[in-house]
Amino acid sequence: MMDKKAPVFGRARIPYGTWGSSYFPAWQMSALAEVNIGQFAGEAMNRILGLRKVPRSEMGYLVIGSTIPWHWKFWNAPLVASCVGSRIPGYHVEQACATGLQAVVVAAAEVDNGSEDVVGVLTFDRTSDSPVGVFPERRTYERTQALTDVWDNFGFDPATGQAMIACAGLTARKHKLDRKEVDELAYHRYEQYFEARDSGFLDRVLVPLEVLNIQGRPLGRVEEDTGVRKVTLNGLRAMRELDTCVTGGTQTHASDGMATLLVTTVEKAREISPRPEIDIQFIGKAETRALPSLMPEAPVLAVQKLLKRIGLTMQDMVVVKNHNPFAVNDVVFSRLMNYDCHKMNNTGCPLVWGHPQGPTLTRVLIEALEEAVDLGGGYVLIFGCAAGDIGIAAIFKVTDGGK
Repeated sequence: MMDKKAPVFGRARIPYGTWGSSYFPAWQMSALAEVNIGQFAGEAMNRILGLRKVPRSEMGYLVIGSTIPWHWKFWNAPLVASCVGSRIPGYHVEQACATGLQAVVVAAAEVDNGSEDVVGVLTFDRTSDSPVGVFPERRTYERTQALTDVWDNFGFDPATGQAMIACAGLTARKHKLDRKEVDELAYHRYEQYFEARDSGFLDRVLVPLEVLNIQGRPLGRVEEDTGVRKVTLNGLRAMRELDTCVTGGTQTHASDGMATLLVTTVEKAREISPRPEIDIQFIGKAETRALPSLMPEAPVLAVQKLLKRIGLTMQDMVVVKNHNPFAVNDVVFSRLMNYDCHKMNNTGCPLVWGHPQGPTLTRVLIEALEEAVDLGGGYVLIFGCAAGDIGIAAIFKVTDGGK
């Protein structure tokens, strides 16, 4: 069993903002879309460290993760570290929707091998206003080919010719999913999110921040997840199917955001953590691939591989949380793992609050760890998909020595 002694602490993230919703004022629709997301993430991390009373001088290295190109991305982590206010080294991690979890894992490796005492993890993405990229294609009659934004990639997997939504529909047909069951689970996911929000749980890891334009003038204050609106079960059932068991209400949506945390040793955590009695230990990680265009199966395969390797079962998990771009993912997981999907994602999930690839699993991890603390500790299972057919899973152990 892998037994990494690198607890994760200083858990914080900012609210996520979705785009294109007429239900919110104009600044909420576009606040993060008008900033350099790398610069904003670095400055936000500096603010969060200050609020958590953790000196940024303690951080000796920075791992960043994002999937959407942003201006100055060539300079990656060192530039973002300068925006944090620390001239420290670091590097960039990218693996589609697995980016947020991989960034934490590689940061833990830096600490575990003795390279650094404290490593910052900062993941972010701005999917609402992606840049236009021009890529030379000298082998074709077109000398260049323009890629408008990430949604073009979602619409076409070069390896299979299938879109992400087609992967969900194909998997739903393979497992003979019932549209009624998928709609009911999606409705339950929305109920979980609003219950967590109304209880104040999300306020413990949510850090409201001012968003400034290039002149330093305020565009607005981001205080909560925007673009998340309540749904009804009848409303979900009335939606048109875009593919088998997939509707506008049973899939996620584009959004912007960032999430940050620190990784360090047990001894260092005791010294600088705002909650030194809580240890968060990395146990292990697994990845695998499903057959082509069967993306919702891949996370299940990764979880099965990980549990077998470390000798634990689903019954050993106190918190189970995942990245679920489609409700189909959760129903397939429930069937193949013989696990009640109503017991997972208790504080919300990406299906509801959005899909900025880079920080998605970082936020999922942050909320899962906080939930485990409330429950007195135990094993935490995090899993999700990454692009066409990749599945990733990781287990952490929370120990609350203060109880």
